[in-house]
Amino acid sequence: MIAAVVFDVGECLVDETREYGTWADWLGVPRHTFAAMFGATIARGADYRDTFQVFDPTFDLASARQARADAGSPEWFGEDDLYDDVRPTLSALRDAGFLVGIAGNQTVRAGGLLRGLELPSDFIATSDDWGVQKPDVEFFDHVIATVEEHLREAVDSAQIVYVGDRLDNDLRPAKQRGLRTVHIRRGPWGWIHGSDPDLPQVADWQITSLSELPELLTAERASAS
Repeated sequence: MIAAVVFDVGECLVDETREYGTWADWLGVPRHTFAAMFGATIARGADYRDTFQVFDPTFDLASARQARADAGSPEWFGEDDLYDDVRPTLSALRDAGFLVGIAGNQTVRAGGLLRGLELPSDFIATSDDWGVQKPDVEFFDHVIATVEEHLREAVDSAQIVYVGDRLDNDLRPAKQRGLRTVHIRRGPWGWIHGSDPDLPQVADWQITSLSELPELLTAERASAS
């Protein structure tokens, strides 16, 4: 029986249009050019950070983040960057009795921004908090441990659902660790990975809006009881 639902951040909860647009500005590249190269990078299965190096072969993401912060233009997202279905869905899942978590590959700064939004969730954690990034399966060990800490009982990994837009970072490692998975088809990864032939093997469900989740998971829980 499903006990917890845990969400990725980028393009699952947060629309990253602003973030990548400001990176294009920082690099001095037209936004549509950056976006096109970004999509091409994802489509060929390369690391998204390779996009930056197309325009600046010496680019280092950590150093650039610090340089932006020093220049008074740090990475940022706020309420306006949340998808419209986020707050209603998280609230509905909690009201239905599910533990709701948020856990993604995010910096300490991004974690602070997320917590500042006061989303209706039981916990928020980042890869920087845990010292391990997806797609390392150990990330999902931390997900399971955090769920157990909040429920104050042991749970089977199959009692946890992980929701994400990426097969490589989200669904494959979560499934490898035994979690159940939901693929959301939005954002560049969501659309490109949404036609991947491996999707049926790594996603238990596919959705186009988070608003589909409460009814879907409540029905799944009822069928298992």
